[in-house]
Amino acid sequence: MASLLEPKTQSPNIYISEEWSHAADSIVYDAVTSLPPIALICGAKNCGKTTFSRYLLNILLQRYKKVAYLDTDVGQPEFTPPGFVSLTVVDKLTSDLTIPCLKTPERCFFFGDVSSKRDPTAYLKAIFTLYDYYRQDHCLFNKNENPAKTELPLVINTPGWVKGVGYDILVDMLKCITPTHAVKINISAASKNLPAGRFWLDEDYDGMVSLIEINSARQDSYNRSVLVQKDAQLLRDLRIMAYFRQCFPSDLDITTIKELAHALACHPPYEVPVSSIKIRHLHCRVPSSEIFYSLNAAIVGLAISSEDSENLPLCVGLGIVRGIDTFKGLLYVITPVPHSSLEKVDIFLQGFIQIPTCLLQVQGCISPYMSANVFSSS
Repeated sequence: MASLLEPKTQSPNIYISEEWSHAADSIVYDAVTSLPPIALICGAKNCGKTTFSRYLLNILLQRYKKVAYLDTDVGQPEFTPPGFVSLTVVDKLTSDLTIPCLKTPERCFFFGDVSSKRDPTAYLKAIFTLYDYYRQDHCLFNKNENPAKTELPLVINTPGWVKGVGYDILVDMLKCITPTHAVKINISAASKNLPAGRFWLDEDYDGMVSLIEINSARQDSYNRSVLVQKDAQLLRDLRIMAYFRQCFPSDLDITTIKELAHALACHPPYEVPVSSIKIRHLHCRVPSSEIFYSLNAAIVGLAISSEDSENLPLCVGLGIVRGIDTFKGLLYVITPVPHSSLEKVDIFLQGFIQIPTCLLQVQGCISPYMSANVFSSS
């Protein structure tokens, strides 16, 4: 059985080209402005956006104690499981640029899908709400009121969907955020690249933005981009499994998928009264008579109602609905979210993030997630 945290094929060694190094340095030590930079990274799929973002984070942390990271890639997020847009404050260097690591975001929203195409409006609303929060809490402030508060630089990683609606979404993102630096990574297949120049700006724009165009770092002998093809579904499944591995102490011997599947199937769930929870389905409608059937054995976002987030419920993590007892009015939920945070949860968000099938194939347990003696139809 494959290792829990690594794909079957090892990631290639990361190569930081001189061009990439110069680009990162120019952002961090820009002499034009004394303000912390806001750098947005964009480009086609697999061009190296995430790797450059991790590298830029490290260079920024050599100058700043903390760096904010706005992750807009719901399919391959940096610090969370799939389906989230998040703002994370980072204070430690990344030792290995090939391996993503889970971190607790300062604020995040559960979009519930691995692509923005189902609801671009809701996707952008979540991103802009997080950016507004960054501006209020980590960027714009009255120094007289809080002179000790420090402005944080911001790194924004974006998805690789840059054609059609994906292009329109990226343009809207750039116009709203107005970064100080936009890093565009090009590959040798010109037709897949973004348009040349400051493609998102109107002709009468008089603001300042530094556009940095760099090439994908890995090139063959003919200067063609060598793109590392990723098994996106495998990587998402591994990220979800790594997330739920946090239900157990780090020193507990769980190193394979099979061991994790058994551990989760036997893990005592939280009992959540149905009466205390609102159930919200994202991107679809479910008849009231089918709600419990849709929730059973589902991954849900555990959210908290918030009036100051434009009606977007803040999310504290994910849970697996282990079973439902409609007679007792109880949901049985497995989650690594601490009890102190769970006490505030009043919304379950169900999207299209699913339990990896390998976690459902547990021998020795009778229907570990859809047990007939737990779930009863009324």
